[in-house]
Amino acid sequence: MKKLVFTILLVLPVMVNGQRLRTEGKYIVNSDNEEVILRGYGLGGWMLMEGYMMHSSDVADTQHEFRARLEDLMGVEKTDEFFDSWHLNHVTKRDVDSLAAWGFNSIRLPMHYNLYTLPIEDEPVPGENTWLTKGFEMTDQLLSWCKENSIYLILDLHAAPGGQGFNAAISDYDPSKPSLWESQENRDKTVALWAKLAERYKDEDWIGGYDLINETNWYAPDMGPNNALLKELSVQITNAIRATGDDHIIYIEGNGFANDFTGMTPPWDDNMAYSFHKYWNFNDQGSIGWVLDIREQYDVPLWMGEGGENSNPWFTDAIKLFEDNKIGWSWWPMKRIETIVGPYSILFTQGYKNVLQYWRDYDNWLENGGAEPVKPSEADSYQWMMELAEMSNSVNCDYQKDVHDAMIRQPHTTETIPYDQVNLPGTIFMSNYDLGRHGSAYWDSDYANFGASTGSFSYWNRGWWYRNDAADVERTDDIPGGNGFNLAHVAKGEWTNYTVTVDKAGIYDITVQYASQQSGAVFHLALNGSDITPTTTLSSTGSWTTYDDILIEDVILPAGEQTFTLFIDKDTPANFSKMVFDLKSETIDLPYNALTANTLKTEPSLKVTMNYPVDPATLDQAAADFTIKRGAEASSPVEIKYSEDDPNALELVFDFNLHFQDNLLLSYQGTGIKNIGGQTLEDFSDLKVINMLEPRWIIPDRIQAEDHANMQGFQYEECEDTGGGINLGYADPGDWVEYWLRVDEARDYEIAFRTASQSFQGRLRVLHIEGETQTELGIYSFPSTGGWQTWRTTYDKITLPAGDITLRFVVATGGFNLNWFELEDFVLGIEDITPRDYLVYPNPSRSDFYVSNSSLKQYFIRDLQGKLISSGEVTEDKIAFDAKIRPGTYVLVLTDAHGIATTAQKIIIER
Repeated sequence: MKKLVFTILLVLPVMVNGQRLRTEGKYIVNSDNEEVILRGYGLGGWMLMEGYMMHSSDVADTQHEFRARLEDLMGVEKTDEFFDSWHLNHVTKRDVDSLAAWGFNSIRLPMHYNLYTLPIEDEPVPGENTWLTKGFEMTDQLLSWCKENSIYLILDLHAAPGGQGFNAAISDYDPSKPSLWESQENRDKTVALWAKLAERYKDEDWIGGYDLINETNWYAPDMGPNNALLKELSVQITNAIRATGDDHIIYIEGNGFANDFTGMTPPWDDNMAYSFHKYWNFNDQGSIGWVLDIREQYDVPLWMGEGGENSNPWFTDAIKLFEDNKIGWSWWPMKRIETIVGPYSILFTQGYKNVLQYWRDYDNWLENGGAEPVKPSEADSYQWMMELAEMSNSVNCDYQKDVHDAMIRQPHTTETIPYDQVNLPGTIFMSNYDLGRHGSAYWDSDYANFGASTGSFSYWNRGWWYRNDAADVERTDDIPGGNGFNLAHVAKGEWTNYTVTVDKAGIYDITVQYASQQSGAVFHLALNGSDITPTTTLSSTGSWTTYDDILIEDVILPAGEQTFTLFIDKDTPANFSKMVFDLKSETIDLPYNALTANTLKTEPSLKVTMNYPVDPATLDQAAADFTIKRGAEASSPVEIKYSEDDPNALELVFDFNLHFQDNLLLSYQGTGIKNIGGQTLEDFSDLKVINMLEPRWIIPDRIQAEDHANMQGFQYEECEDTGGGINLGYADPGDWVEYWLRVDEARDYEIAFRTASQSFQGRLRVLHIEGETQTELGIYSFPSTGGWQTWRTTYDKITLPAGDITLRFVVATGGFNLNWFELEDFVLGIEDITPRDYLVYPNPSRSDFYVSNSSLKQYFIRDLQGKLISSGEVTEDKIAFDAKIRPGTYVLVLTDAHGIATTAQKIIIER
C-alpha cells in the first residue's frame, strides 16, 4: 500500500485538472495520495421539496401532494412554470461560488428520480425507461460550477423510484403506489438510472462519488431479514456502475435513516465508503463509536453524509468531532423558507402564506363543515407562487454568515471576531455580538437540541431570528433607530461579547434601550473582562415591545480595540435593543468607587471590581474594613488579595463556604485601599453581591433525578409517581448523570433510590469525580417493580467525602427509570441497610402499610435516633400503625415467626 500524506484541506486549491477521489484503507484520498476531508453542503429543497422545508407538512408533506394542490389552484401549465422557476432560482452559480469562498470543498446533490426518468406508472412501454433531459441538464450545469470552483459534486439519490421509506416527505413516497421495495420494476429503474448517470459522468474528476440511496426507512417483510433487499439492490447498483467503467467512490447508507448497517457489511467493492447520518444527539466520542468500529473492523472510510438542523454550537462541536476522527461531512440544508439553521433563509412571502392558509381552511371545511373557504384565483395563486420561486434565489434571501463561520472557522479556533465594524462614540446593536464559539463569544443556558439523546426537544435561539447561535434573538422591526432585532429571553449567568474600536478615550454615558413586561431585570457591563458599570436594575416598560431608555453615567473607556460584555445578573427577563455610547469628557477624573462584587468559583471568595486599577501595596491590613452580610450574620474576610487577572479588582477570602442560594451584601469602611493614582477608595454599604455559584444540593436532601448538572444518554418522561413531575428513563449501559453536592462531613450516609422497572433488575455505579480522577463509591441494584411507572424505594449505605463534590451515576445494567434519590443521615444503632426481597407499600402512607412477604410477622417502628415509637403484629400482610404517630420519616424493622429481624427500611408517614 502506498504511503499516505495526511493533509486536511480547508479549501482545495484551484486546479486545471481535477483531483479524482478514491478510498485508501480507512481514508479518502486524491490523485496525489493526500487525505481529503470532505466539507460539504446538501442542496436540500432544490430537486426535491420536503414539507417541513416548505412549511406545508400539515397540508402537503410530500412533493407530489404539493404539486397536486398547486395544479388544483392554477393548472398544470402554470404549476410547471413555477417548478421551472424554482429550479432556476433555488441553486445558482452564485451559491457554488459562495460555498467555495466560505471554505467548503464539496456539494451533495439530493436528486429526485422524476427529473431524470418517468415513473413506472407513466412509461409508454412497461419495463422500459424513458430518459428526461431536465435532471441531467441541471446536474451538468451544477457540475460545471463545481469544476470552476474546484468543488467535488456527490450525487445522492434522495427520492428513488417508488420511494424508499415510510417517512414519505424525504423520498416523495406515495403509499397508493408500490414503493421501491415492493416493486421489481422500481428497483430495475433505480439500477438503470445509476448506470445512466455513471455512463455520463465516469470521466469527471470533480464527481466526488455516488450516494446510492438516501435514508432508507423500511422494515416491512419485503425487506427481508438483515436488510437483505437493501443489500441486494446496493450490490446490483454497484455492479451496474462498474460495468460502465466508472471507478468513482460509492457511498453506502444503511436502513433506519442511514444508520442501520445490519447485513450491509463487509464491503463488496474496493472503492466504497459507509455513510452515516447524525442528528440531535450528543457530540461525544461515544456518539460515533459504533461507526468507528465499522471503519476499524473493515478498513473502510466513513462519511457523515447528512447532519444539521441544530444550533451553531452543535455544528461546531459535531464538525470538530468528525475532523478529529478524520471523517468528512455534508451539512443539511443550505437554505429553506424562514430558517436560521442555514446560510440562507428564503422569505416566507405573504402570498405563499395565503396559499397555505387556503389549503388549511379547505381541509378544515372538509373535516368539520361550515362555510366553504373562498378559493384564490388562478392569477393570484400564480403570482404568489412565482414570487416565492424568485425569493428562493440567494440574492433575495436573508444571509446568515454566523452559520458557515461556525462550521468552517470555529471548529479550529476559540478566537472570536467582530460581527460588524463598530466605532465609539456610536451604537452597539445587541443582536450583533461577536462571531465565535459558545463560551467564547457568548454564553447561553440552552445551546443545542439533544433530543435524540435526552428525549426532549430544546430550542436554542428562542426568538428564531437573525442568527443560529444559542443567544436568543427576536425580530423588532418597529424600534426607532434599531437594526430590526433585539436580544431576548435572557437568563442569569448569560453574557454576550462585542468587539469594537473606541476612537477616543474618556468618560462616556451609555444609553441602554430595553423593554420588559416586568420590573427587576439586572445587568452590568464589563470591558476586556473587568466590570465597568454597577449592576443596573430595570423597571417595567409595560410590555415586551414597548421600549424605554436607561442612562448609565460616567463610564471610563480607553482608546483602541476593546471587547464589551453584557452580563445578565438575574433571571428576570428583558429585551435589549442597543447601547448608545456618548463621549462626555476626554478628561478622566472620577472618584475611586467600587462597581460590582461577585462570587468566584474558587470558593469561598468574592471579587470586588473598582473603576480604577488597584494599588496592590495598599491592601495590607484592609481585610477588617470589609463586612459581608449573609442573612442576619455579618463577617469580615480572613484575607484580601490583588486579582492577578483584573488590575481593577481585588479578592476577598472568607473562612466559611458560600452557597448558590445565599443573598450576600458587601460593605466597606476604611482609608487603606488606594488606586495607582493615589485616590482613596470611597466607602460603600450593602453592595449586592452577584451570586454566580453553581447550584449544589446541601446534603442531607432529596434530589429529583432531572435536577442534574450534566447528563448523557438518559431521556426525560412524564412521571406518574406521587408528586408527578419528570423522571429519567431509557437507561442503557454507559448512560450517566451527574449531580453537584455539598457535604459538610465525611462519613456514612444512607442513600435511597426511587426506581421503576417493567421486568429488569437494574444496576448503577456511583462515582466520585475529581478532575480526571474517578473513585467508585458503590454499585447499587434495583428490583423489577412490574411496571415502568410502578415505583419502589430501595435503601443502602454510601460513604461520602466532605466538601463540594460531583457524583456521577453510571448505568451498569439498564432497563429502569429513576425519579429521585435521597441522601440522609445513617440511622444510629441499625445495621447496614441492603436491598430486600420484599416490598413495603405504599410508601409514603397516610394510614396502613402492606408487606409483600407473608413470612414477616412482627413490626417495630423507630425514629431516626433509634427510639422505639410503635410495634405490633403484621396481620394479613398489613401494618396498622398507631394513628397518633406524628408525620415524618421513620425506620421500619420486620421480624419473621422466629423473631429474626430483617434489614431495616425507611418509611414516610403522612397526614
